[in-house]
Amino acid sequence: DDEFVIGCMTPLRELEINKRLNEYTHGAVRESLRHIVGVQFRNCATIGGSIWGRYGFSDVLTMFLAMDTWVELYDAGRIPLTEFVNRKKDNDILVNIIVRKQPLFVCYMSQRNTKTDFPVLTCAAAKTAGGFRLAIGARPGKAVLYTLQPNAAETPELTAARFAAEVRANIRTESNMRGSAEYRNHLAGVLVKRAVLKLEGNR
Repeated sequence: DDEFVIGCMTPLRELEINKRLNEYTHGAVRESLRHIVGVQFRNCATIGGSIWGRYGFSDVLTMFLAMDTWVELYDAGRIPLTEFVNRKKDNDILVNIIVRKQPLFVCYMSQRNTKTDFPVLTCAAAKTAGGFRLAIGARPGKAVLYTLQPNAAETPELTAARFAAEVRANIRTESNMRGSAEYRNHLAGVLVKRAVLKLEGNR
C-alpha cells in the first residue's frame, strides 16, 4: 500500500507497461523507457542492471532519482538511491528497488540527436508537498539531484525561470560526441523550465 517493490531482475519492458506504476507517475516511467533501443532490448534489459551500473547515460537512473527511491542490498540493507548513486562500487548484491509512495506529480523529458540513441541530456522532475526534486542525467556523467523550493509569491513562469537558472549555475556538464558542455548546460535550463511549467500546470 505504501511502496512499490521492484525485483532487480524485472525487465524494463515490464515497468514500461505496468499500469499501477504509470498511473502513479502519470506516464513518466513509460516516457523514460520508450526511447531505449527497442522492445526486444527492453524485454531483456533489467532495472537492476540499469541502477547498479550507475551509468551516465541512464534514463532509468534519472527517472528513479527524482522519486523517493531506495535500493535494497544483500549486505547493506536499504539505503536511499541518492546515497547509492555516490557509493563506491563493491561486491554487494542489489536485490530490490523500492519506490515509496507519496502524493506527487512527476514528468520526464530528454533530448536525443536520433530516436534510439543515447540521450544528450535527461531531466526528471517531481513536485511534492516538500518542494521540487529535479534530476539531471547524461551530463554525460551520472544523474545528479537538485531539491528546490517554490515561492508562493511567484508565478509558475518565474519559478520555472529561477529553477532553470539555479540548475544551470550549479550543474557540471562535459563534452562528448553527442554534444558540447555548453550545449548541455543550455539544455539543462530548457528542460528544467519545461518540466516545472508542466508540473505547475497540474496544481
